[in-house]
Amino acid sequence: MMQCTDIHDRFLFRLITKKAFLYTEMVTTGAIIYGKCLEQLNFNREIEHPVAVQLGGSDPDELAECSRICSSLGYDEINLNVGCPSERVQKGSFGACLMKDPILVKECIEAMQEATSTPITIKCRIGVNDRDDVNFLNEFVAKIKNPNLKTIIVHARVAILKGLTPRQNRQIPPLKYENVYQLKQEFPELEVVINGGIIDIHDSLEHLEKVDGVMLGRSPYDNPMIVSNVDSKIFNETDLGNSRQEILKEYIQYCLDQADQGHPLSRTLKHIFGLNRGFKNAKAFRKLVLETIQQNNLEAAKEDLISMV
Repeated sequence: MMQCTDIHDRFLFRLITKKAFLYTEMVTTGAIIYGKCLEQLNFNREIEHPVAVQLGGSDPDELAECSRICSSLGYDEINLNVGCPSERVQKGSFGACLMKDPILVKECIEAMQEATSTPITIKCRIGVNDRDDVNFLNEFVAKIKNPNLKTIIVHARVAILKGLTPRQNRQIPPLKYENVYQLKQEFPELEVVINGGIIDIHDSLEHLEKVDGVMLGRSPYDNPMIVSNVDSKIFNETDLGNSRQEILKEYIQYCLDQADQGHPLSRTLKHIFGLNRGFKNAKAFRKLVLETIQQNNLEAAKEDLISMV
């Protein structure tokens, strides 16, 4: 998620779960090749695995070059975004508008696969504009798949390319989980991961009866602790078991260390707004986090922040 799942947010989540597969925010091929924004590709190699990088682009050669770069950095997966509906992304001729050109998507995937042995996956919507029927999604996948494409992540809403903001595109189009379930039935050999409107681990377990994986986005970002038992409930391993206070203590020290390296609190501390969600002092906690960012005084405020969780 843009401006959300950056390297700092992913550090926070690795204090909560060791097994969940983490994804970067979408990075465009242009930013990598021409903007030289390689800082966006950095990740905490000691703790972040498994981690995937998500690329946005539509030129097979550029996607191949970026795939080689990402592979050399050690990512576990490279994901091609063909689901983002924003108009800015459409102007770059990538994102959800690519679903209208499955032949080009197929060429992009094959170019990326030829460039690296790192697994290539895609993330898409169930359809575009007035096409949110099962046939559209099944036909799209049939046209793009190949023996080396093992995983498809599907946001179970149609992408409306004109008239809705990205936020509205996450809320207004109805969720059609049954389209994703039927995709799995049509292509049992594919690993199908469902996304969109999924709130917590309980919801995830219900979806996992019909598909292979679940992607959570906004819900854990807004309330990170909902994934605190994902290791045991989903992966049958022991949870890390860190309390909110232990997590906050370690993350605050991380933020202080990052500040010494020039990373402002506005980029690092913002990810903890939801750490106290659901508790009676959650509003006061968010207010103190905001004031700490504005006043740039984490060292002075850290004990008060820790005492509130």
